[in-house]
Amino acid sequence: MRGLALHWKILIGMGLGIVAGLVFANLGAKDFIIDWIKPLGTIFIKLLKLIAIPLIIASLIKGIADLKDISKFSKIGIRTVVIYMVTTIIAISIGLSLVNIIQPGNSIKQETVDLLSEAYNTDASAKIESATAQRAQGPLQFVVDIVPDNIFGAASANQNMLQVIFFTILFGISLLLVTEEQAAPVKNFFNSFNEVIMKMIDLIMLMAPYAVFALLASLVVETNQPDIFVALAQYAATVILGLLLMIIIYLTAVYFYTGKKPKFFLNGIAPAQLLAFSTSSSAATLPVTMERVTEHLGVDDEVASFVCPVGATINMDGTSLYQAVAAVFICQALNYELNFSDQLTIVLTALMASIGSAAVPGAGMVMLVIVLDTLGVPKEVLMVGLALIFAVDRPLDMLRTTVNVTGDATVAMLVGKSIGKLEEPKEKNWDDHYHKNK
Repeated sequence: MRGLALHWKILIGMGLGIVAGLVFANLGAKDFIIDWIKPLGTIFIKLLKLIAIPLIIASLIKGIADLKDISKFSKIGIRTVVIYMVTTIIAISIGLSLVNIIQPGNSIKQETVDLLSEAYNTDASAKIESATAQRAQGPLQFVVDIVPDNIFGAASANQNMLQVIFFTILFGISLLLVTEEQAAPVKNFFNSFNEVIMKMIDLIMLMAPYAVFALLASLVVETNQPDIFVALAQYAATVILGLLLMIIIYLTAVYFYTGKKPKFFLNGIAPAQLLAFSTSSSAATLPVTMERVTEHLGVDDEVASFVCPVGATINMDGTSLYQAVAAVFICQALNYELNFSDQLTIVLTALMASIGSAAVPGAGMVMLVIVLDTLGVPKEVLMVGLALIFAVDRPLDMLRTTVNVTGDATVAMLVGKSIGKLEEPKEKNWDDHYHKNK
């Protein structure tokens, strides 16, 4: 197991968890899984929730601080951030549209839902009370609720994540407005803080294969219903369809705005896409992304050196689309009804969470916890929901990271074209280079 990549370990854990659940269920040893195996999955979920707020604060402040100064922000930064926001909103909207049209979670039978509700002691009364309270509030109450009156109080509960993000953005912008000498110690602190948080995620994700085993084993012994896996296949297909639509949107935008054909764009960015697929990390792919964008797509170094690193921090189109589909799928599967206000909350939360989402494997799952927490989903529903989707999360993570990197390259080309910094690529002639040095 030591030499295997993490995604293979997770897939093995998934398979063994299903097998173990079936075996123990047939042996009548359900209590053993519930008492001794399931707590491991519970601990993993709590660790993901534990890291959520520090991850948002560290990544978001670092991303804003990387803008360096307001003058640079005004010329390139505003274009970059606006386009990133637009593409992210499009991705979330596509995800929500597809999951509401296809409704993959509705293929789970009521009998299975009842078993899940009984097993996890799901209580929907809090949701009903919350919906009643929302109807009594004004139409702009959600905007008022975004602004915190106590940052420490907001940071004490994941349900207040939008308030934490609001404060963090305000803090980051203020950091750009003070002198470099005054800002340097704070920037250095958050750079180091961000590295520590990234390492914490690495450590937590080492537990992922065993947590997947525990979550799926407990899910199987508590339900033992095949329709769950049919719904899971439909969920995965919904995410993949949404990701393909995002690629088409990228190609269309590049073609109509820059005049570059899809074949040119895909040939130029393909190595970065393959690396993103294999590593599931936009950060690890960043050096290759920047090289391909400048040398093979013709974007000026000044633009690429700003747009691509910022994109690795705040542009998570694939991840945001996945969060929208996953959040609604979980609620559909467990009969946890979402009204229009809830789905608008998904758009806002997924958008804000994507800004602070770490460019590392597994961060998308942390962001999904944030989205579900903001919706007020109880811990019991959250556990079984993550157990449902964890089985296919790793391959989908590889695909959505590929979309994230493709989005970074797309925005780099659009920004470069908008300020006259997009030229014919200065590619090396590798055949001549080879013969010259042979």
